[in-house]
Amino acid sequence: MIEAPKKTILIAGATGTIGSAIVRVLADEGHTLLLTGRNAGKLLDLANETGIDHARLFELDLTRKDEIDKVLGEITSQSGVPDVLINASGIGILKPIESLTEEDLRLSLEVNLIAPFNLLKAVIPGMKERKTGLIIHLPGVLGKAPMAGAMAYAASKYGLNGMMKSLREELKRTQIKITQLYVGGVDTHFWDSIDLKVQREKFLTAAEIARTIKFLLDQPAEGVVSEMVIQPMNHQVI
Repeated sequence: MIEAPKKTILIAGATGTIGSAIVRVLADEGHTLLLTGRNAGKLLDLANETGIDHARLFELDLTRKDEIDKVLGEITSQSGVPDVLINASGIGILKPIESLTEEDLRLSLEVNLIAPFNLLKAVIPGMKERKTGLIIHLPGVLGKAPMAGAMAYAASKYGLNGMMKSLREELKRTQIKITQLYVGGVDTHFWDSIDLKVQREKFLTAAEIARTIKFLLDQPAEGVVSEMVIQPMNHQVI
């Protein structure tokens, strides 16, 4: 069996529950991992745990376009244009309409839709010049299916879904691939402050999502997985 070539992989939101699980799974695969996160301390802890060079850590607030442009400039100078962008960042605000505020909606759109847009704006030109690339987003199942109390979250994720599908059409004549991984029911810190009755013990684990990401990275160069859904048996909404 021919081993797949090693890649330079940029993981945005690397210190979240799913992001850090992705880092742990990929750290031993021989890829060059570039990690971004808002918390420098968490980045250092993750790097020390996984043996990643501290020079590949980038403190980054994805809601700041100027920071995105600066960090991507540093990454390109240091490691070249990433072969893969995995965006594991996001925010989840679940509230009924009576308590949902305009600020909640704006923050959801800023983190889950505008930030990915600015990240794509910074990465796509280099991928187009090189003519290859892979972009993996995790819009979650609420990017396809509605849920009570998820107006702001679903609005941002439906928007991300539409944006990525439109970008896929734009890039069809290139070798840049886009994969949408719709994830549902994962036992993460997301649920710690959510006032909903859920059976977290039956949810998927972040490690299982990370192994799915590895599966996507292992696909042949001539193929593309445009969409994939992974959700627990007791939480199927798609």
